[in-house]
Amino acid sequence: MKRDIFTGGWLARRELLRLGAMAGLGAALMPRLALAAADPETMPRVVALVDRWVGPGKFPGMIAALGLPGQDTRYAVRGTDGFLDLDPLSPDSLFRIYSMTKPITGFAAMLLIDEGKLSLDQPVADILPKFAKMQVQVTPDGPLDTVRPARTPITIRHLLTHTSGLGYSIVQSGPIKMAYENAGLVAGRVSHMVLPGLGVGKSAPSLALFADRLAELPLVYEPGTRWSYGVGLDLLGRVIEVASGQPFDAFLKQRLFDPLGMASTGFQVPAADAKRLTTNFAAVYGTFIAIDPGDTSIYLDKPPFPFGGSGLVSSPRDYDRFLLMLANLGAIGGTRVMSEAAVRAGTGNLLPAGVPRPAALPPASDFGAGGRVGVGAEAGIFGWAGAAGTVATVDMRRGIRSGIYVQFMPPDALPLLPEYQQALRDDVMALIARPTAVGA
Repeated sequence: MKRDIFTGGWLARRELLRLGAMAGLGAALMPRLALAAADPETMPRVVALVDRWVGPGKFPGMIAALGLPGQDTRYAVRGTDGFLDLDPLSPDSLFRIYSMTKPITGFAAMLLIDEGKLSLDQPVADILPKFAKMQVQVTPDGPLDTVRPARTPITIRHLLTHTSGLGYSIVQSGPIKMAYENAGLVAGRVSHMVLPGLGVGKSAPSLALFADRLAELPLVYEPGTRWSYGVGLDLLGRVIEVASGQPFDAFLKQRLFDPLGMASTGFQVPAADAKRLTTNFAAVYGTFIAIDPGDTSIYLDKPPFPFGGSGLVSSPRDYDRFLLMLANLGAIGGTRVMSEAAVRAGTGNLLPAGVPRPAALPPASDFGAGGRVGVGAEAGIFGWAGAAGTVATVDMRRGIRSGIYVQFMPPDALPLLPEYQQALRDDVMALIARPTAVGA
């Protein structure tokens, strides 16, 4: 299988996206969970896991978060920003969240859909005319000159759900991968260093040029026919800025980050905040190699353009506020950020009719506005993961928010994240069964 460094590979994604999925927790248990949240032993197994993974020869630092209804979020915080950077971690430390950017971009689009400036099944060509006559590869990842006209226009829904047929330089192979890289259709960055296996190439110098160049290349698949991880959320950034009349990053700040109090979230880390930025590591045969130290990070540089699929740096506290807004159906601290209808739609299934559930995301999953939507026992779970070991989910039925924040690539190089999944599940089940909570 191909490795996808922005979400940790297909195998890792399968494991990552189950984190925080607490099947079988009924809504009737919420009074007990709310009472238990005041207890310092809310997540003893998660705390033990963090303790076990932080220290000499392990990670320099790690944070886990658990938010229960009506209570302040609890953080298990251990260690420092890096092995040589001894600034202690806090819920306000900065982490490269990579593909956890996608749900934020998705809900930025939901704002515009709610206001009537976009619609789910509107052709992208209405906003970006160069996408009006797309070609599709006859053989996915095959010859670039063996193409046919697309039968279906790319829509906003397709961009939100990875069903547009657009490729990804970190997923595709062969001529289309090379064409993406040569055109600067590289929507992310890792380090100033040249990193074999982790390098992503040079990006187009602007979001407008990224979109224009993308329109010139064939699609890998027919739009609206299958789920395939691609640059749809990056292109959606360009759609948002054209539809809103604002630069994409300015729109996010005005409409999401400022109202939510996410002052530490952005595409570039100010020099004054460099000491809060953690070090990112490559995990190679059990050894951690610093590939992007906080004080010299590539994220201190202005990006070529705001990558809507992978570009944000955020803090555990900030991202929890985004999840809290979703859990509260669009409101936070008395401020309504978006409508309840927009939140329900974006955290629900937006896959086009007839498109099979993503085979790459077992267990069975639907897909919403840039994130996985659980089904069956995991119904109500919405969230996504990042390439450097961050994961965040919200249980929309029960108001439970969870996350883990660490920095290493690829995140399937170690068993940390599957172990976290199990610890989190066990802690929540223990809260339910706790005798002191019964009858609360």
